[in-house]
Amino acid sequence: MITFKLTKGIFLTACFVLLSPYVKSQSLKNDRIGVFDLGYTLTKDLSNAEDVKTAWDDVHTVSTLQGIVNRKSPRLYIYMIKNGSADIDRYWWNKYRKKDKWLSNRDTVVYQDIVGLINAYRVDIKGVVVYDPNVAATSNVASSVAGQEDVIAVRYDIGKNSLYTRLVLQGPKLPVKVWLVNKNGSALFTGSGNIPGTKRLSTGSVKNDAYLWFLEKYTKAGKTNTKYGAYYVDQQWMKNPRGAGPNHHTLTNHDFFVSKKGFFFDLSPWGDEPATDDLTQKTGTDLNTLKELLLTAYEYNKGKDYAYLGGFPPWAFKYTKHAGGGHEDVPTEWEYSAVISAYNAFKDADAIGFGALANASFWQHYPLKKKYEQKWVTEADLKQRGYLTSDGKVDFKGRNFFVFYVGDYDASSWVSQTTPTLWDSPERGKVPLMWCISPVLQERVPMAMEYRRESATRNDYFAAADNGAGYLMPGMLQEPRPISALPDGLDAWVAHNKPYYEKWDLSITGFIIDGQAPGLNQKGLDAYAKFSPNGIVPQKTPLTSLHGNMPVLRADDDINEDDPAVVVKHILDRVGKRPVPFHWFRNILKDPGWYVKVVEELKRTDPKVELLDAPTYFELYRIYLKQNPDAANGKIN
Repeated sequence: MITFKLTKGIFLTACFVLLSPYVKSQSLKNDRIGVFDLGYTLTKDLSNAEDVKTAWDDVHTVSTLQGIVNRKSPRLYIYMIKNGSADIDRYWWNKYRKKDKWLSNRDTVVYQDIVGLINAYRVDIKGVVVYDPNVAATSNVASSVAGQEDVIAVRYDIGKNSLYTRLVLQGPKLPVKVWLVNKNGSALFTGSGNIPGTKRLSTGSVKNDAYLWFLEKYTKAGKTNTKYGAYYVDQQWMKNPRGAGPNHHTLTNHDFFVSKKGFFFDLSPWGDEPATDDLTQKTGTDLNTLKELLLTAYEYNKGKDYAYLGGFPPWAFKYTKHAGGGHEDVPTEWEYSAVISAYNAFKDADAIGFGALANASFWQHYPLKKKYEQKWVTEADLKQRGYLTSDGKVDFKGRNFFVFYVGDYDASSWVSQTTPTLWDSPERGKVPLMWCISPVLQERVPMAMEYRRESATRNDYFAAADNGAGYLMPGMLQEPRPISALPDGLDAWVAHNKPYYEKWDLSITGFIIDGQAPGLNQKGLDAYAKFSPNGIVPQKTPLTSLHGNMPVLRADDDINEDDPAVVVKHILDRVGKRPVPFHWFRNILKDPGWYVKVVEELKRTDPKVELLDAPTYFELYRIYLKQNPDAANGKIN
């Protein structure tokens, strides 16, 4: 993953009511939306320790506040996420403030000061959870507690201008309901004896003790919503705030999971080395804690509901070679995926680059339609367009057919941030594209999902991203299950996916990342056939096969070169090496104009290699398999 620079933003003007920063919440009408601009935190000097504290503290506190006040209805909106020239939160706000749109008739109140903002919503919160600046994990634990107790998270800091001083010691003097540090500032978690307030012995790691404290005090007490978890970097970010973009503390992502009363964590998935942020721990301690968190969630979810985990391994900051570890980025991604999959959990993969997302607790209330339909191709269509002969056979005419997996859209943050730049490109619609978007993203960015459907052209077709309604490794759901040894999870996976696929009229899973998991076995293929009947593209499978009536094609190369001539050379090289006339290529965050140039270059170079729309491609491929038994039975490689 890399940090991409965005190049296009859309800015509109909205009218607001300005009030005193200390207006009380009793004066707010139920239909008024509070608005607060956190953009100032992005301009802080990240080489200055005090500025770093502000950049962290203000966003963390506001995000936990937002999760609480937006839990039942959309009442607080922030401006924060920018990538290049794109002002993401204003883009979405302005789009739905237009006449007859969802927010068109809502009054707004702009707050100019963070203390005033918190005062305005004072009756919605019960106080504060204070966390330890010297035990990094307590920042995530604080976000977990915030959702359970309706308290906002504040870092302990008795400095004159600190947020703790301004909110707790002075100003509104908010009561501290939960202490994750001793009242005198000394450490509550020491890594010795018993974990405070529990009968559990310390792991020897203050980091892990903090997470296990929450597990014992809240999750095992039945207070946590174990259907939602969040994997975001803890306050160690403050030691390396320039490791990625200035919004990549990803604190704005916390609000949704606070609103859901979920659990937060930042743990290494590796069992062969100490976590890079906790080098004195016993090797594998982080992994053991992660497994216990996930197993507890599995048990409370009764093995039927999948845990929705926001976030992604913070590879630029921890657990990889970037931070002194022994592992590369993608293997770390896959190791984490394998672990969570073993416990019936999937990720909404807010990965570095476009990993920051704001206002999901607000947008979760956006009213979606019951169903969004798409049109499939018929045999008559294929004959009329010259792809089938009169007797129904594929009419190749010496052609090779291919489809682009247009990705990566397995993350709410990536869909939100790329809509004004990539989706809104004036070049979109000129060539057929298979947009692969995880339907589970409707939970955090429903407005983006609907907008893309409503503004799609005839050349825009939608399939599911890896690996369906959430990113996991489905081979880890099959018995015998590595890592967890839990019962088979495939039936639960089918039950989870079906409603999402039906709502968005999806029938293709554009890519299945098998990664470090086993490939799909007979039952795994049966599972996907129940909700993805028109095709899947796994990594660990014969080159071609037909499972019942579901076409299966092995994934080929990623093609992401910028120069269209180089892209075409890559495509033709792969076409020449694969002994079938159907091909699949994955692209990451490419502008529609890039696809137009590639197709134009391909027509000049070899017009016999043709890009198809997804329904045409997969229907032709299915017919081809039925007419070629060796291909259908996986005998071609």
